Amino acid sequence: MNKIIHYIILLLGAVSLSTCIVEDEEPPVGNNLGVGDKIPQFSVIMNNGKMICSEDLIGNVSLIVFFNTLCNDCRKELPVIQRFHESYPQYPLLCISREEGEDSVAKYWESYSFTMPYSAQDNRTIYQLFAQKVIPRVYIIDKEGFIRYIFMDNPLATYDDLRKAVMEL
Repeated sequence: MNKIIHYIILLLGAVSLSTCIVEDEEPPVGNNLGVGDKIPQFSVIMNNGKMICSEDLIGNVSLIVFFNTLCNDCRKELPVIQRFHESYPQYPLLCISREEGEDSVAKYWESYSFTMPYSAQDNRTIYQLFAQKVIPRVYIIDKEGFIRYIFMDNPLATYDDLRKAVMEL
């Protein structure tokens, strides 16, 4: 009996280690947009000081990525996004933090030499226009502003997944 209890404790510990450490403690509010939905109207200030609005994405295939640098899955996904950004800079990319401020995001970007643009958001206001929970989230948007692909944490998007998705649009 003790072995069974020990096994269950080990199993629960392994499951908790594989999930994002940034918990979704707040009750869900807002949307949970899916493939085929039009992106909502929003605007964010990017790390270079430029304001980007959802309307600015119309006319281009683009990517919107929600992340938090304390999330283990996000830490795995962000280098993939960076590699994609370096290979395909012609596709607009918005990396938007979920409940993570400028200082923390800037330090993380600097420590990994990321060059992709980001918008640090201290809250979930922008995120909740798109989803209720789960990060990372990668939305691939078509030229008309419709979501054509969504990649989340299970499985994480690979470089080839992203490349294939944008090439199909």
